[in-house]
Amino acid sequence: MLNKKQIQICLDEMREMFPDAHCELRHDNPFELVIAVLLSAQCTDVLVNKVTRNLFEKYKQPEDYLDVTLEELEQDIRSIGLYRNKAKNIRRLCEILLTEYGGEVPESHEELVKLPGVGRKTANVVVSVAFGIPALAVDTHVERVSKRLGICRWKDSVLEVEKTLMKKIPREEWSETHHRLIFFGRYHCKAQSPQCEVCPLVDLCREGQKRLKKKGDI
Repeated sequence: MLNKKQIQICLDEMREMFPDAHCELRHDNPFELVIAVLLSAQCTDVLVNKVTRNLFEKYKQPEDYLDVTLEELEQDIRSIGLYRNKAKNIRRLCEILLTEYGGEVPESHEELVKLPGVGRKTANVVVSVAFGIPALAVDTHVERVSKRLGICRWKDSVLEVEKTLMKKIPREEWSETHHRLIFFGRYHCKAQSPQCEVCPLVDLCREGQKRLKKKGDI
């Protein structure tokens, strides 16, 4: 397991590699972000952005999603995985926003996770990106990189990974760390083809060392 000093070295290197790491989901306000993150479950940001380009032109506010039939909304997001369940969750979410929050997205994590289709990861993304509240959302990239580097244990659950990162990383760095871990995992330490041979963190990475040794590169 990496200690705090080693973790900071990794994060500093990621900062050098991806100084402009940010949320790549297209959105102009908290409501659009909630919808985009909800749609992104088991789906790439690239595909979500293709769908929301037209979706957000058609639907501007919660009322708009309720003014059409469920079937019409399903067709509008049909290319997204699990589109039927996501369409239902969007409509239920919009109903709750209108009846309980005056059509506005709540800022607290506790209220967000009560919304249909909004889990812990989605809520963390929203409070961090939309409202500037420090949070560490653990998606597939964050989990993979954290475990490969040895920041967390392989057997850790997603929640355990989040708690470990929160414990080992200063709170003021949570949000930026979330984005940099995602960029590092999405564009460098990929699931199927991690770039261990040219990785500046390979000397600290237990998984990278194993991969290079297996290939005979070290």
